[in-house]
Amino acid sequence: MLRESHILLFSIFIAGLCSIVYELLIATTGAYFLGDSVMQFSITIGVYMAFMGVGSYLSKWVTDNTLLTQFIVYELMLALIGGSSVPLLYFCYAQGWHFQSMSVALTALIGIFVGLEIPLLSRLMEKHYTLKVNLANVLSIDYLGALIATLVFPLALLPWLGVFKTSLLFGLINLSIALTLLWYFYAQFPLRQARLLRWLLVLVLLTLAGLMFFSKALNHHWNETVFEDRIVHSEQSRYQQLIMTKHKEDVRLYLNGGLQFSAIDEYRYHESLIHLPIQRQTATRNVLILGGGDGLAARELLKYPDIEYITLVDLDPAVAELARSNFHLKQLNHNALHNPKVKVLNQDAFVYLTDTPNRYDLIVVDLPDPKTISLARLYSKQFYTLVKHRLNTQGIMVTQATSPYFAKQAFWSIHNTAASVGFHSVTPYHVDVPSFGNWGFVMACKAACQLQHHALPDTRFYSPDIEPLLMTFPADMHNTHSKVSSLDQPHVLYYYLDGWKYWN
Repeated sequence: MLRESHILLFSIFIAGLCSIVYELLIATTGAYFLGDSVMQFSITIGVYMAFMGVGSYLSKWVTDNTLLTQFIVYELMLALIGGSSVPLLYFCYAQGWHFQSMSVALTALIGIFVGLEIPLLSRLMEKHYTLKVNLANVLSIDYLGALIATLVFPLALLPWLGVFKTSLLFGLINLSIALTLLWYFYAQFPLRQARLLRWLLVLVLLTLAGLMFFSKALNHHWNETVFEDRIVHSEQSRYQQLIMTKHKEDVRLYLNGGLQFSAIDEYRYHESLIHLPIQRQTATRNVLILGGGDGLAARELLKYPDIEYITLVDLDPAVAELARSNFHLKQLNHNALHNPKVKVLNQDAFVYLTDTPNRYDLIVVDLPDPKTISLARLYSKQFYTLVKHRLNTQGIMVTQATSPYFAKQAFWSIHNTAASVGFHSVTPYHVDVPSFGNWGFVMACKAACQLQHHALPDTRFYSPDIEPLLMTFPADMHNTHSKVSSLDQPHVLYYYLDGWKYWN
């Protein structure tokens, strides 16, 4: 009897461990593909909790004489659906089906089966403990499993396995509940029923193990379906998925499916980002790049021999490592991250600005678009206040600011937010980048700044002569008087998602 109670307690622990991982996996995958992590986690948690309640309610119709059998069947179903949830979401995205509907459907199904677990396990434990001890044991062990899962998921599972393999791994771990119970109680089942459960278990095991075995090939096929060009690098870092493609001379980098640059026209973006503000400084010696782990902004800065120090702060070390080691990217960035003037730090940009005592002549904000709450904070009033404090007296900040055509309100929100912190002047400008469309920037000067007409290094696109064109906005891109974005009210996030909703 003691052994039986231990097996049931093991089942409770595994149930708690797997259930929270499924929830994290679905929400994280949704954030990867759709952005807006707050929305994805809110929908997932809300639907999950609601359908856990549905599952708990349905448990009252499970009769005592079929309790163990039905519990094993439910665990087999949970292992199959939960374990294959991410592969199903990947498939849905590749086929162009409605991703959010599939995400909600999977969350609801998993919620129902998880909701069935605790009531049924509690009833199976009744003969071993009194009611109050039984409830205390079941809930405390279940919550312990959930706690361990929430710690292991971001620290180990996501960076080492990625969401695809983690999903399948936890389906197999979940399957261990059905395997253990069937092994221990096998003699108590009618022979025909025992054989049916055994074959169901083998079928689920083979399905999950097969998906795990072919996961690399499936991921490759999925990537080939989603990305038109030949994939030359694929990697899942702790923070994001990195995909590099190549077609003839065009090398492209994607982070979580979003295009970061195209080799055929990235110079238009990076020359506009870097040379326009530098041409307004009497001297530029100490530069901070926030983001820009691909080394392309650093490449443009290194064209100025007077620049002595370039500090590049990028959260994900995998991006900078790719820029240092990948032949295609090294060729594109002119080996910039190996230059002794460039120092790379892997930190959060907001935290770095808060902690550093350093002052800079130029701060270049080359971060991804504000499509999640964690990125939107890097376009907030508080963030630009920190940037201003880290500039020297004559310092300049420049930031990429998404598209003033596709996401007009988001662009002007970034402009208005930067203007709200008290810079002497804030100048918006934009450039046509064929692979992206019309793209915007915002330059903010701490003191009066004007064109200095320095000797310009070799450029393919930028020259002072074209600046009037870059700073002229047609009527359909005029200022919309968008609200200032803050940590408490991240208006830029909602403007951005609303603006890109149609085009995506």
